[in-house]
Amino acid sequence: MKKFEYRVLDVAAGGFWSGGGKIDVQELTDKLNELGQQGWEVVSSVDLNMAQGQSRSVLVMLKREIH
Repeated sequence: MKKFEYRVLDVAAGGFWSGGGKIDVQELTDKLNELGQQGWEVVSSVDLNMAQGQSRSVLVMLKREIH
């Protein structure tokens, strides 16, 4: 039976007074590529919204197989 370990990545959004806004897509891409090289795979993500459509952060759930 396969076994997995899990990790949650909290990606903070920058913006007006650092209280939320936009996700730095290139920074997130670089981080996910780094984790992918370590065997992590994204299985889900959720945007933690604030008022007026701004993001507080994005939670990214990852897993990798334990050998």
